[in-house]
Amino acid sequence: MTADLESNQHVEQFLTFELEGEAYGIEILKVQEIRGWEPIRKIPNTPDFVKGALNLRGSIVPIVDLRERFQMQKVEYTPVTVVIVMSVNTASGTSVMGIVADAVSDVLDIKLSDIKEAPNLGSKINTQYMRGMFVGKKNMVMLLDVDKLLNPEEFVGIAGLAAIAGLAAIAEGK
Repeated sequence: MTADLESNQHVEQFLTFELEGEAYGIEILKVQEIRGWEPIRKIPNTPDFVKGALNLRGSIVPIVDLRERFQMQKVEYTPVTVVIVMSVNTASGTSVMGIVADAVSDVLDIKLSDIKEAPNLGSKINTQYMRGMFVGKKNMVMLLDVDKLLNPEEFVGIAGLAAIAGLAAIAEGK
């Protein structure tokens, strides 16, 4: 087999989740854990989509609501609302962040050759966070690039979020 043919047959796993009834996917190797929704520590002077921070076994984890990040309608969190905690590669190294999703769906095995390019929707529609699209038997899944989507350098006021939350936890004696 040639190298090109072998790479086309390479399979990656994606965790799929729902937002507003639509399917999204992220690389399973980025996922550290999936948690039910729980109250989190609010952090002032951050964008609305940054819900706050969670103390996860001594690590401060910023939490981003993807509905708000994607400018979707806000909804109340329910018993099936989840926080997906994942590892994100940034210019300053690897950090841990969480995203709020309506529900987790499934883990899909997807051949790289089956991932379609993100559509060109013009200069006013930002598709930089999309890795591509996968058309499955039941639905279409938008595959996200979490390293770009959760890049803290893009969030106004989030650059020092972990440090601020860490200082607050220390002040509280946690």
